[in-house]
Amino acid sequence: MKRREFIALLGGAAATWPLAAHAQKPSMPVIGFLHSASLEPNAKRLAGFHRGLQQAGFIEGQNVAIEFRWAGGQNARLPELAAELVSRPVAVIATLSSTPATRAAKAATSTIPIVFLIAEDPVELGLAASLNRPGGNATGISSQNAELVAKRLGLLRELLPQAPNIGVLLNPGNPNAKPISAALQAAATTLAVQLNVLEATTDAEIERAYQSLKSGSPLLVGTDPSFFARRAALVALGAKHAIPTMYDNREAASAGGLMSYGQNTESSWEQAGITVGRILKGAKPAELPVMQPTKFEYVINLKTAKTLGLDVPLAMQARADEVIE
Repeated sequence: MKRREFIALLGGAAATWPLAAHAQKPSMPVIGFLHSASLEPNAKRLAGFHRGLQQAGFIEGQNVAIEFRWAGGQNARLPELAAELVSRPVAVIATLSSTPATRAAKAATSTIPIVFLIAEDPVELGLAASLNRPGGNATGISSQNAELVAKRLGLLRELLPQAPNIGVLLNPGNPNAKPISAALQAAATTLAVQLNVLEATTDAEIERAYQSLKSGSPLLVGTDPSFFARRAALVALGAKHAIPTMYDNREAASAGGLMSYGQNTESSWEQAGITVGRILKGAKPAELPVMQPTKFEYVINLKTAKTLGLDVPLAMQARADEVIE
């Protein structure tokens, strides 16, 4: 081979080395994020998810990508959105604070790992074989909502012991509606109080539910992504109809709701981010135990109580994690 030809060949080979090295570089893992509501009401929670990912060593745009699919309150779109993520394909799917999204993801894939945050027992929903060893492709965090709703009902009853009944607002389209109703009925029997179960999905149905309540009649709002997204509207309806209302999230109490008791959801989303990071590093969801939330918050809004003409006992205030004055 002539010297000139050898140099040309060497130069051509060198030119291909960076391309070959680039082709062999592992692609950035992609997280699929599926939710039944929209981004805006979940922005702070999503910040917690990103913090969890960062603790696990992943930063969006640097060494991990996230494909978001928000159903905007239209649960019927979830199967299609889940299918999109599966066909992408993604390395893991996160379905946080959205049981409908979790069920849609589980129906769409039995192989891609799923990290959920739900209020129900995942074993009863068929998502896991057991809490300690899920055994399938899904794991995450379960707040065991039956205990929480009983606590919320008890607090509402403690504040208004003379109320003849307590209303319960549920979304019948959410899989947790029946378990919540059953848990509340059991708690109501213990507390010797009658429940008035109100089912609503649309804005018009929610408005009619509030209109059906007498002024001063207490209401417990069930756990549901669409109710969380509508929390400002629910607080406004509560004020309009003078309804003392218990919520499952502190955001509603901060927005003017009377009381809230539930998990610190932002902290739970952070924990879910850590779990997603562990799976991206090779952990198997089948072997990761389903966790429970570690932080719970009880919030009382005394400004709202005053507007409603209610005197919150000092004993209840003393037990609260936050009292808004």
